[in-house]
Amino acid sequence: MSLTLKSFIKHVEERNPYEPEFLQAVTEVTEDLIPYVNTDHPELIDLKILERIVEPERVISFRVNWLDDNNQIQINRGYRVQMNSAIGPYKGGLRFAPNVNLSILKFLAFEQVFKNSLTGLPIGGGKGGSDFDPKGKSDHEIMRFCQSFMTELYRHIGADTDVPAGDIGVGGREIGYLFGQYKRLQNNFTGVLTGKGINWGGSYIRPEATGYGLLYFVECMLVHREESIIGKLVAISGAGNVAYYAAEKAIQLGAKVITLSNSTGTIYDTEGFTIEKLNYISILGRDLAKFAKKYKSASFYPKETPWQFKCDIALPCATQNELNDNDASRLIKNGCKIVAEGANMPSTTGAIKAFHKAKILFGPGKAANAGGVAVSGLEMSQNSIGLQWHTEKVDGRLKTIMQNIHKTCVRYGNEENGYINYLKGANIGGFIKVAEAMKSQGVV
Repeated sequence: MSLTLKSFIKHVEERNPYEPEFLQAVTEVTEDLIPYVNTDHPELIDLKILERIVEPERVISFRVNWLDDNNQIQINRGYRVQMNSAIGPYKGGLRFAPNVNLSILKFLAFEQVFKNSLTGLPIGGGKGGSDFDPKGKSDHEIMRFCQSFMTELYRHIGADTDVPAGDIGVGGREIGYLFGQYKRLQNNFTGVLTGKGINWGGSYIRPEATGYGLLYFVECMLVHREESIIGKLVAISGAGNVAYYAAEKAIQLGAKVITLSNSTGTIYDTEGFTIEKLNYISILGRDLAKFAKKYKSASFYPKETPWQFKCDIALPCATQNELNDNDASRLIKNGCKIVAEGANMPSTTGAIKAFHKAKILFGPGKAANAGGVAVSGLEMSQNSIGLQWHTEKVDGRLKTIMQNIHKTCVRYGNEENGYINYLKGANIGGFIKVAEAMKSQGVV
């Protein structure tokens, strides 16, 4: 007995109609897994491991009522997708954004299963959030929403059950409000959320972890090619947390960062960003055009993406499907050597295929941006033993985890011509541990 990709995807489509992001993620993963299972692990076919791994263990949907500053009742939807707990409690962020829906959260939860497995830490995969938009809301409105959201969510999570974290729209402020309400409802102080403040159970370098981890992974990709990151031109999309710390670490490692962006447009700086310039970016808010008025070496391109400029390394750090086929063609034409994802699934399927065809090294998000959840896992460990590790120890553990993820990708992604298919390596490497755990635990 063997599986075919066409029949499997048809089966998933029939069970999950109108969920394009989820279907895109499943297709991307199973293109690599089905040939691997058919050839190396046919016993997993009878156990229907693939059919089970694409089905969430639990999907929770709930209403969130809250009062705005005008005492008007507002209504949002809340979700938690508990995808897979074979190797540990569910772990994954909460996203507050107006475009949040079940398809996006299922895709994120599905990717999280493989990402968390790759870290080597005992954590399963989950994701959650709401269509609530924190932009333009007062602190009191955000607090009231978070308290209402947690009043339902608290009954489904716990330090050994499900440990949410932050994501888009959920930063330190939101985590604080969510944690405070959980503590009030449960009457205990526990590590049920990660991304907490340093003074109340958080971990050092958690804010920096995704961006730093991304550069540690890129550094490994270059070392494997016997190259150095020093002097490389780096194009980055985004101007938020991941992009900021990716740029900071790239500069520290000796690279030249030439772009940052948001939905209003792209900054291109011919002299490269400095830490001083990054600090100025951090206080600009949405108005990136002001940067070019202050720094004459920079130009602002309204509504443009960073992928038109010549670079050695491209780091999409904004949102899903931001880098399309045309962007990929421009990067290839301009001599880009490495693309590594700081965001979750920021490259379209067509873009990824173009990178592989051109033999550009492509680091998928489930591997390259795993630093965030890695340090979240380390925060869970610190909470469980009641200790807080110093910055150097956490950073050292993060770097080791990213190096090990790279080794796993090379092991399973090394092709006959010497090209490293990091996507294939991450998909197979992340799958094996979860599949073996599911096999051992029976039909549950």
